[in-house]
Amino acid sequence: MKKLTALALTVVVAAGLMTGCGSSAQQSTDEQSAAQESAAPEAQEEEATPAEDAAEAETAQETEAADGQTYKIGVIQLVEHAALDAANEGFVAALDDAGISYEIDQQNAQNDQSACQTIAEKLVNDGNDLILAIATPAAQAVAGATSDIPILVTAVTDPADAGLVESNEVPGGNVSGTSDLTPVNEQIELLKKILPDAKTVGILYCSAESNSVLQADMAQEACAAQGLESEVFTVSSSNEIQQVVESMVGKVDALYCPTDNTIAAGMATVAMVANDNGIPTICGEEGMVDAGGLATYGIDYYQLGYMTGEQAVDILVNGADISQMPIGYLSADKCALSTNAETADALGIDVSTLE
Repeated sequence: MKKLTALALTVVVAAGLMTGCGSSAQQSTDEQSAAQESAAPEAQEEEATPAEDAAEAETAQETEAADGQTYKIGVIQLVEHAALDAANEGFVAALDDAGISYEIDQQNAQNDQSACQTIAEKLVNDGNDLILAIATPAAQAVAGATSDIPILVTAVTDPADAGLVESNEVPGGNVSGTSDLTPVNEQIELLKKILPDAKTVGILYCSAESNSVLQADMAQEACAAQGLESEVFTVSSSNEIQQVVESMVGKVDALYCPTDNTIAAGMATVAMVANDNGIPTICGEEGMVDAGGLATYGIDYYQLGYMTGEQAVDILVNGADISQMPIGYLSADKCALSTNAETADALGIDVSTLE
């Protein structure tokens, strides 16, 4: 009996040892794999070159952005035209490049101020983490709807002048963003270079857009500095564009259109009337030239939107204080000459020497 008992005990112990060995072996394998995975970055880190360290530093913000949180972002765009569309695309590209997870609600007011108010209230009530407002009227509508949600603006010439921030250097509230202030002086200089015999310049903009009033004032000063007379022509809506441009015929030698959203959206109409009557048009941005204007020296709206997207990432991911975030401006090297060869041919103007 004692022998049988001893034999049974031996079998039990052996089975336990086998089971224990199996568990221990699996644990050892898992620990080895984990150790290898853990050791790999350490080895890589030890072998990293200064160039690799610099590259890692440059992508630090993107690494921080991948925090697993999904952000709600609302976008209100005043109207569809090339410049504002490009700013919107640049903003979204910056979010994608940062690697953050987000849901975006794209809204377009179709140049209707009452629609701006309705959309602004919707975006606020939806509880978005951040709102992007593209163009001054859209920005003013959203800023009036909330003082809590961070608001970034773009394609706004002077946020302080528009009453959106306390100052462009230190906004002081829940609004910041980027300015599309164009090189008005250089654009009028371009007009004088292309049209040396011009004497009177018509300045066309929408009176409802405060950013355009500012640019028109700058254009009048720039014309005076170039020895040119200027006459202001305004519209209150797109429906008046054709009639107002027709009223310029015989009164002006050239036309200047700043980055006005109503005029930009109706640039095809402006160009049709102006070109048919031999009036060259210098524009505020490239999209207006593509739509029939003669030339511009302007900023890249895609890059402007991208800069705004980088601000959004800094606010959402890194907790940047929007009240202390200065309004951003594109550097001079982001401005470029654009001409419309077809328009130039129709007007009999040689722009080849400008390139």
